[in-house]
Amino acid sequence: MRGILLITGGSRGIGAATARLAARRGYAVAITYRAEAEKAEAVVADIENAGGTAMAVQADVAQQAEVERMFGEVDRRLGRLSALVNAAGINGGPQTKVADFEQAVLERLLAVNVIGTMLCCREAVRRMSTAHGGAGGAIVNLSSMAATIGGRPGRSAYAASKAAIDSFTIGLAKEVARDGIRANAIRPGVTLTDMTNAVRRDADLRARVAATIAMNRCATPDEIAHPILWLLSDEASFVSGAILDALGGGFMLAPVASS
Repeated sequence: MRGILLITGGSRGIGAATARLAARRGYAVAITYRAEAEKAEAVVADIENAGGTAMAVQADVAQQAEVERMFGEVDRRLGRLSALVNAAGINGGPQTKVADFEQAVLERLLAVNVIGTMLCCREAVRRMSTAHGGAGGAIVNLSSMAATIGGRPGRSAYAASKAAIDSFTIGLAKEVARDGIRANAIRPGVTLTDMTNAVRRDADLRARVAATIAMNRCATPDEIAHPILWLLSDEASFVSGAILDALGGGFMLAPVASS
């Protein structure tokens, strides 16, 4: 077994793709979900049917008590954690201009995307750190290219939450480098997941979004899962504090000309 990996938000999208790939690479995988138990169990079943080891835990990462319970269940059922991928996240609901912000929506967005990631990193560090009797480990936080452009229209709050992840990841990496832990983040461009359902389902919208990407297409979850697994692997043993952009060549201000 390569190690024990916890993936928050592992029931769908990038998290689910990462879980399946990690299991094929030899990890025992724990995934978390907040509400969609059937999707989480389907991911677990896929892994187990292929001969891997997996478990699912229900938890809201924005709640400290639930994060602590979640990590405790992984300890009891799989053992001491060696890797963490923070993929749980929300987009904050409908596109909203700053003039129309609502405090409750902002609080929930930041609680899940920022505080949830920080709490999960805290629990992982307590288990992985050589200063706490651990054997070291690796953490990958899911950011977004939105952090670099302020978000697409109506998504400035989401973009801000992901910019916080970038800054936090760099600070975390410096803090735990001598404790045997590497911490990195990945910034995907537009990826076809449940969070981007409108883009995935509407061919015309998808084409318009694709025209703003140099490769003229959106990413698939598997295309983000592979670099995540690389960041977790020994091949990236001297990579920490990095923000890896997976953006299909860059953001275009005008449609890509055909060649």
